[in-house]
Amino acid sequence: MIIVIDGPAGSGKSSTAKEIANRLEIQYLDSGAIYRALTYLWIAADKPEKNSFLKLLPGVKLQTAYKNQMFFVELNGADITHAIRNQNVAEQVSDVASVPEIRKFVNDYMRNLVLDDIYIADGRDLGTAVFPNAALKIYMDASLEERARRRYMELQEDDGSAGVTLEDVKQNLSERDQKDQNRSADPLKKADDAIIINTTGKTFEEQISEIIDIIQNKLKLKR
Repeated sequence: MIIVIDGPAGSGKSSTAKEIANRLEIQYLDSGAIYRALTYLWIAADKPEKNSFLKLLPGVKLQTAYKNQMFFVELNGADITHAIRNQNVAEQVSDVASVPEIRKFVNDYMRNLVLDDIYIADGRDLGTAVFPNAALKIYMDASLEERARRRYMELQEDDGSAGVTLEDVKQNLSERDQKDQNRSADPLKKADDAIIINTTGKTFEEQISEIIDIIQNKLKLKR
């Protein structure tokens, strides 16, 4: 069984999904981290043209795991958990994620991963394209200003963010919104049966409690 949380970048879906996984003692899957891993690979390969990059995918060895409240990613045996969170990757992940063949690679990986156990995952098209039969679908949103502030605070804790301003982050999020919502392959949109949660002005605890209440009422999962 899988619970999905979709929404634009910076809406709080990743931190929320992780905390819910911890409290309900279920598995967590970070779909965005997988796209970031492939973006990291594309950058590391000197940004080859599409067909050349797609030829690399069959040989990619990707491993993910959620341990100690962190989603770990290994690519071809190398731990890239922290490397995929820098601004350089963030600025280009939407372009990489818009390629249909790459989306199929990631979707197949995730579908195989969640065959057993109870998972909660966050992304942009999980409820519409990847897991249309998910047990529960949440769509989280927040104002652009709120999302930029949150993402900027996250970047201050990561390496590689020197010189990045709040306005830079806001501009990046705005551009990603446009790309995600208008791409031809599985654009960002709310599933018809998703429950909308707007987190603007809400504390982290408020949004966690609200979603856990929904999960308990709909699926009867206990803390």
